[in-house]
Amino acid sequence: MAKKYWGFFLFGLTLGLMLNLSQQVSLFKRDFYTAGVVEFKPSNVLSDNLAGYLEIINSQNATSTDIIVFPESTLNDMGPMTFVPSPEDQISPCSSDPNATLYEEFLVTLSCAARNASKYVVINLTEKQKCEDVPEDTRPCASNGLNVFNTNVVFDRQGVVVSRYRKVHLYGEPKNSTFLPELSTFETDFGVTFGHFICFDILFYTPAHQLVDQGVTDFVYPAMWFSQLPFLTAVQIQLGWSYGNDVNLLAAGASDPTVGNSGSGIYHGRSGSLRSVMRQESGERSVYVARVPKYRRRRRMKRDLNRQVATSSSFNIKRDYLENFNSEEVKIDAGEAGNLSQILCHGGFCCHFDLAWRSLGNPSSNSSNYSYRVGIYEGWRNDKRLDVNYIRNCGLFTCSGDSIDDCGQLLPDLQRPLVTFTHLEIGVTYPQSREFLLFPDTLLDNLLPLEPSQFEWSQKQISEERHQVRFALRKSLEVKHLLTFGIYGNYYNNECTSGVGTAEEQLECGYKNPKT
Repeated sequence: MAKKYWGFFLFGLTLGLMLNLSQQVSLFKRDFYTAGVVEFKPSNVLSDNLAGYLEIINSQNATSTDIIVFPESTLNDMGPMTFVPSPEDQISPCSSDPNATLYEEFLVTLSCAARNASKYVVINLTEKQKCEDVPEDTRPCASNGLNVFNTNVVFDRQGVVVSRYRKVHLYGEPKNSTFLPELSTFETDFGVTFGHFICFDILFYTPAHQLVDQGVTDFVYPAMWFSQLPFLTAVQIQLGWSYGNDVNLLAAGASDPTVGNSGSGIYHGRSGSLRSVMRQESGERSVYVARVPKYRRRRRMKRDLNRQVATSSSFNIKRDYLENFNSEEVKIDAGEAGNLSQILCHGGFCCHFDLAWRSLGNPSSNSSNYSYRVGIYEGWRNDKRLDVNYIRNCGLFTCSGDSIDDCGQLLPDLQRPLVTFTHLEIGVTYPQSREFLLFPDTLLDNLLPLEPSQFEWSQKQISEERHQVRFALRKSLEVKHLLTFGIYGNYYNNECTSGVGTAEEQLECGYKNPKT
């Protein structure tokens, strides 16, 4: 009898292992994976945030997902910090610390939730680490002996911590940066390797673009983004970064428009948005799901866009330092068609604008309507007390009055648009550099960007030192409700840029015919 029992037991165990292996092979062979990104409005109560996370993980909408990504700073930002196990140790807090003696209870609970739901779960939290655990870091330590990090944590389907990333570029947060910047990736059972970074990191070479240069094609991106007109609203920058690098990006955003937070999406490189949302009136707690094509075998997928047209907005939005731009007003006469062909320069950096439009009527006396300017800027972004990047930007953007001081603002009560653009084209010659990223940068008044099917983009290296970029509205299309149409040139630290520095420095960077 005992032999028969053990025979049945071994048979069942073998069958279970074979079925599990078969499922993993099937996941690996599929040419897509299913991802969910969470748009989440946090509260100041950890237990409420945790309950919201668990509800989403176990929701019907999330059932099909292989991986779910939660936003930045929406879990324990106002609650207790936690230690996080090293991914090298392959620890499941759910299994190894069920009584939460080493790790905080919320981390154990989420580890169990990932295991019970059998999916990869990416969270962002406030982590604590003993300073004595990093003796190579000789910087002064806090009086309590702890480093405090803004950290991504990744659980696999068994609830094991398989990856951890600590934010490099802090956005005025009272937290630590690591002694050396971290580059973090993790492999999955569906055959995709992900890199990850957090919010403000997207504007810098390390770690985001550096991982692209190392061949990573898929990224998870928790954010609590504070949108800024006209070039840096959340979905606008998410799509632009994914398009410019031709990579998959799973972006999860904190959701509270009253303080300027919203914007989540799933993006497939040059194909654009698979899902995207930008809340304007109130925050939400929702998961947005899409099938994401794997880059080893590309194919176009049916896109399921979540788009809403705004008639007004209570979004609390920030403003770029547009007074530093060289700009000119676009004169649009009511009731008439018009065009503009103009070269605008800032220092030695120049852009050629070619625009045409058709007026749609006269403004009413009690309505709010936008005017437009073309502008250009080369230099450091000057957010005080923050890491800065060097940009070469040019674009068409909206204003609420005749002065540059009136630009980069949302009007509270929009009426019907007064102009439709029938032609938009920007041509720029950009300098070569060791590290840089150029991408189309657009925005409509629903705070979502144009999709790649609506524009034309070309970037060609015409010499050792120069790139020719053309960005245009697709022929036969017209666009109303436009806030921004531009090119974002991110030169990061502006190191080894053609034409920058002495002749000797240019030669060291590999330029054969240095120009200074």
